[in-house]
Formats: sequence, structure tokens, C-alpha cells
Amino acid sequence: MPYIGIRGVEHYYEWVRTPTELQAKPVMVFIHGWAGSARYWQSVARALADSFDCLLYDLRGFGRSLGKSPLTSTSIAVADSESQEKSAAVRELTYELEEYAEDLAVLLDCLQIQQVYLNAHSMGASIATLFLNRYPQRVNRAILTCSGIFEYDEKAFTAFHKFGGYVVKFRPKWLSQIPLVDRMFIARFLHRPIPAAERKAFLQDFLIADYQAALGTIFTSVSKQAAEMMPQEFAQIAVPTLLVAGEYDKIIPAEMGRQAAELNPLVQYAMIPKTAHFPMLEDAATYLQKVRTFLQIEQPMKIAG
Repeated sequence: MPYIGIRGVEHYYEWVRTPTELQAKPVMVFIHGWAGSARYWQSVARALADSFDCLLYDLRGFGRSLGKSPLTSTSIAVADSESQEKSAAVRELTYELEEYAEDLAVLLDCLQIQQVYLNAHSMGASIATLFLNRYPQRVNRAILTCSGIFEYDEKAFTAFHKFGGYVVKFRPKWLSQIPLVDRMFIARFLHRPIPAAERKAFLQDFLIADYQAALGTIFTSVSKQAAEMMPQEFAQIAVPTLLVAGEYDKIIPAEMGRQAAELNPLVQYAMIPKTAHFPMLEDAATYLQKVRTFLQIEQPMKIAG
């Protein structure tokens, strides 16, 4: 599996693309959310590979950007051991979302990519928004899925941080062995079911996430600073952007996305009915239709038979 050193930390990345005899395709970069990995973007990337060379990578401290062991049920313990060994290198950098935006800039420099399209989800969408405003010349268009603005509530934020700390601390690796635990774990994030492989992958990613990275990004993503900063960031976006929300999203309610989109005429808002925090997996057909329309690319032809 390919890895690349970014600011002292080995990052996993992969390409999803199809051969073509035509001119080189534009690059679309996918950014995952908190405690996840690029794995849940693979189906969307495959669907868009007819029009883009899709670059997927795991954020610092998450997924495969800490250990190179395959993520199977028999190797989670090994991955966790490697994660602990590399935690020191990860901790040299902070967990501010601006730092993750800089990680992306370095990744593109290392791969000698000048301009991209962005497709980002949840916390990754916040990182993408920061990248958009710091490197607008490097982005053609952006899709932000399940993102928005929120008001600061000291009592609610304190409770959230306390609960989040417990969740991150209590992650026994044997959880993945309990029948149906993957279904229960992801239930809060969904309105419609998704394939079992996707559920299990998300649980595994959560279990091996670096402790400091998982905890640190909880505090930087949901904070007074973020509540004050993100409305300004949305207002400053200077490239055409599509903000996609899930109607029943409990993590980032659709209303938060609508309010964010209203701050900037360059941001289009699209709500996908009967989905929650993973609309691209819960209703892939509708999600891809909206993305393709926004990007002004033709829908794939259906072959009768």
C-alpha cells in the first residue's frame, strides 16, 4: 500500500481511476470525517472515476495513517501497537483543523498536483473549507457533505467534550468481535441501512484511531473558536461549492448546512431526503446525481438488458 511522508508522519493514500486514451483527467481529492478513513469514500470515487482521477487519503492519526498493517479482525491488535509507537510523531503537530488543511497542501505538493476538485465529509468538510480559503487558486470546485455552522453553548460543549473523552478512551479491540455491534455503533449516524462491509470498516477505523488525534480533533472541531470562525470561513469561500445535507442527520443537522450556505452566494445547498450523516452511502444514486449536476458532467449511460 502506498504511503507518503507529510510533515514527519506517514500518510496512506491511494488512487481510484480508470484508464483513458483521452487527455489527463482532473484530480478529485476526497477527505473523510472524524475517526473514519478514506475507505468509506471508495464507492463514490469508483462512480466518479469516469470523469476524475480520484485521490483518497487518510488524515493524520486516523485510518491507515498510523500503521501499515491490514485492517482485519486478526490484525487490529498489531495495528494498535504500531499506533502507540507512532503517536509520538503525530503529537509533534497540533490537532487544529488549520494544521490538517496544511497537511493537504503538503500532500498535493509532494504528488506535484497543482489544482484539484475537493469532495469532503463532516470534519473533513471543515478542513476542506479552511483549505479553500487558504489556497483558492488550487481548487476548481468543492463538494462539502454534512457540514454547517453552529452556535456556541458552553454547557452543551462541555458535556459533549466529556462524553467524547469517555468514548475515545473506552475502545476495547474486542468490540469488533461482538455480533451486530457494528450495526449498533453506526445506527446514530444513519437513517437508511448501508452495506455490512461499510459498517465494519467504520467500526475498525474508530477502534484504531490514534487516541491523541481522536480526542484532539473533538476539541478543535466542536469549540468556541470553531463556532466563531466557521461562519466567517463559509462567507469567504471564493470557488463554486456544493453543500450536501442529510434530512435526518443528527450529527450535523441539515438546518446547520442551510444556514452555512446562506452566507455565500457561491455555495449551493442540496438536502437529500431520508438520509442522515452518510447520504453518499445511504442514497448513492441521488447523491451522485446532485454531484454530477453541480460539476456539469454527464450522467453515465444505462445499458438496457
